[in-house]
Parts: sequence; C-alpha cells; structure tokens
Amino acid sequence: MTHKHPSYKDSLPLLNRISGQLNGAGKMIEEGRYCPDILNQLRASRAALRTLEGRILEQHLRACVCETFEGGDKASKDSKIEELLDLFRRYDNDAQG
Repeated sequence: MTHKHPSYKDSLPLLNRISGQLNGAGKMIEEGRYCPDILNQLRASRAALRTLEGRILEQHLRACVCETFEGGDKASKDSKIEELLDLFRRYDNDAQG
C-alpha cells in the first residue's frame, strides 16, 4: 500500500510566526528586558506551537490513520495504533515535564 503524506504548507505561516516569536524572545533576553515580558512572549510561542501540533495531529488522524484503517491489513492497523499510542505517550510526558 502506497501512502501519500498530507501537505502541511498551509501551516507554514503559523510556523513562521512561532519562529518570529522565539527570535523576539531571544532579542528580549539580549536586551535585558523585564522577565514577565519575556515569559509572556515564550507563553505565546508555546500556545502557537500547541496549535500547530494539534493541526498536524488532526491531519494525520484524518488522512494517514483513516487511509490505513480503510485499506490496510491487520498488521498495518496494529502498527498504526502503536504509532498513535507512542505519540500520545510522548505528549503526555511532555505535558507532565
């Protein structure tokens, strides 16, 4: 079974915004700006990154996972389930750490 990965090009503006926010935080640190201002900039970056992660995960579920479950054999389906469980475990560990 050949799999075509979804395009995430529509997420590039958000990724560029995140990059700009992080660069902005770096400049704020270089300039010795007020700590809460830096923290607010980092919080905004983190929120945008979570949004991007959510979009990509949703597309993965709607495209890649659905494709596997519509046409894959049991081994492919089991493999996809393990992949998802691993992703969720990593997200859970990131949230806790």
